[in-house]
Amino acid sequence: MPDDVVAAALSETAMAERARIVATLIRVTGDWDLAEDCVQDAFAKALRVWRERGVPANPAAWVTTVAKNAALDRLRRSATEAGALHEVAALGQADYPGTAGHEPAAGPDEIADDRLRLIFTCCHPALAMTTRVALTLRSVAGLSTAEIARSFLVPEPTMAKRLVRARAKIRNAGIPYRVPPPHLLAERTAGVFSVIYLLFNEGYSASAGDSLVREPLAREAIRLARLLVSVITNTPNMAPFSGEATSLLALMLLHHARADARIDDAGEVVTLEYQDRSRWDASAIDEGLRLLQVVEQNREPGSSPPSIYELQARIASVHMTAADAAGTDFARIERLYDALYSIAPSPVVELNRAVAVAMTRGAEAGLPLVEAIDLSGALDGYYLVAASRADLLRRLGRTEEAAVHYARARELAPTAIEKRYFTKRLVDLASMSTNLAPFGRARGVVHAVADEHFEEGPSWSQRSQP
Repeated sequence: MPDDVVAAALSETAMAERARIVATLIRVTGDWDLAEDCVQDAFAKALRVWRERGVPANPAAWVTTVAKNAALDRLRRSATEAGALHEVAALGQADYPGTAGHEPAAGPDEIADDRLRLIFTCCHPALAMTTRVALTLRSVAGLSTAEIARSFLVPEPTMAKRLVRARAKIRNAGIPYRVPPPHLLAERTAGVFSVIYLLFNEGYSASAGDSLVREPLAREAIRLARLLVSVITNTPNMAPFSGEATSLLALMLLHHARADARIDDAGEVVTLEYQDRSRWDASAIDEGLRLLQVVEQNREPGSSPPSIYELQARIASVHMTAADAAGTDFARIERLYDALYSIAPSPVVELNRAVAVAMTRGAEAGLPLVEAIDLSGALDGYYLVAASRADLLRRLGRTEEAAVHYARARELAPTAIEKRYFTKRLVDLASMSTNLAPFGRARGVVHAVADEHFEEGPSWSQRSQP
């Protein structure tokens, strides 16, 4: 069979089914490393065998059976004590009935449950946040240790050790491989959402390095969100979380729709007002807006208020549906930030609301709010506070003060591309005439901050490493 056909089938199977296959083997064997090694070996074997014999009718079932048999063989070879023998017996009983013995045993509900078990175990609160993200990337998203190490900006051996320690902690601490019981479901589901959104945040706006965007991380986060929506929607006791999961997916789609327009051909930052909107991904925008409609349609009378993800998605939708920057309904955005602050108060939400106030009522109204946040110290080290303050001062003609804060923003900016952006702002400021552009017509950093997504906290590279 042609290599391109085999490669396409293998890639499609890995993207759609790898998490389920790994989750099934972990459930049956109780051994994370064994499960991942056997699944990886099964995909490698598929590449060789399918070239000779063709792609099977059910590629996922083929890979599952090969991985299960490999795990069984390894356990048999190491079955020198009762525990190992018990694992062999359990795995041997996990039959996969169907044509030619290649159909997976689990039905739709069980498949969903296995994948949920994997996600919830990776995101267990007993693990440090950095560990949760890394383990999710490895076990659920299927990224290699080298890829994860690059994402965390650490050497590959360091990341390999962290993953080993994480699995050992799960095993030694007796962390259950399960979807949590009903009384813990709300709290634990929120943690899963946070991990996936944190992953997206790092892809959308990198916390370090030379690039603003880490496209593969953003794509993986969106793929995981799709998986989560699918399994939650099809798992009866998870139905109450369907709206929140759907809103999270909508939020990420709406932000990611602008990815191609955020960097120009020279590799420099393009703020929202100057982006070529024809380069925005119309299909992603349409999907995001449709998902928000689904959330609204499924909302029951008297139900809980909109989630933080829904409110953020609705803020993003205002930007994405405006004909141009000048036509953005910042008054509505301000109201949405008010609603967001009422359920999730944070200084980042305050900053974004302050910028919306500035866009609606003028720099003189927004500046005191930004200054109060800056002076409070609640966002020390967050470069967009200094950037927002600088931009509003510039619009008010206070150029010397503006230069001080642009320089501070450049110093604090996490990526090289953003440091170059603020250098350019300083150069522009130095050559700026006294005839300032009217507020609202030459928006820069302020408009970018107004579009900044709400963060659950610092990205993983800013957290203490385990």
